[in-house]
Amino acid sequence: MLKVDQKEQIRRDFYIEGKSIRQIAREQHHDRRTVRAAIRDAGPSRYSLTKPRSRPVLGPFVATINEWLAGDQFSPPKQRHTARRIYHRLIKEHSYTGGESTVREYVQKHRVRQSQVFIPLTYDPGEDAQVDFGEAVVIMKGRPVTVQVFVGRLCFSKIPFLVASPNQQQEALFEGHDKAFDFFGGVPRTVWLTGCPRQ
Repeated sequence: MLKVDQKEQIRRDFYIEGKSIRQIAREQHHDRRTVRAAIRDAGPSRYSLTKPRSRPVLGPFVATINEWLAGDQFSPPKQRHTARRIYHRLIKEHSYTGGESTVREYVQKHRVRQSQVFIPLTYDPGEDAQVDFGEAVVIMKGRPVTVQVFVGRLCFSKIPFLVASPNQQQEALFEGHDKAFDFFGGVPRTVWLTGCPRQ
């Protein structure tokens, strides 16, 4: 590996003195490929790790940490392991003697990243509908009464459908879907059980 001053001398000989790559290689006792690399890149040589570093202290506990991190995928966010919690569990349950920063670095690199979930805001005709329940006050026999309203909307055309119901139970949900599909003249491929975005 060349030092910075050696690289600088090679570049000076090539660009200022006008020496050939062969001449520089012969005079400075370097391979021609090394001289070409020095001419291309003036910066200091970058060290690249050829094989992964061994973890003499953390190594025996890697499988345990991976198991805990894998189990966290199915846990609520507040119950997932932090690097600090993993470190303290290793000390308490497995007599770990290494440093917290080693555990923290390993966890950061190996934590399973959650993929983002999103609902698309562009829709094809007949592909998606969104449904939800809401409340409304209606006048029945001259008196105000609060009723539950099933609301369905096709996402492409934004055509709404509403039907009043006495409650929000499962039967009312199914009946609302049935009447909405009759009204729309078909069944969308996907029905989202949330409110439609306002656009």
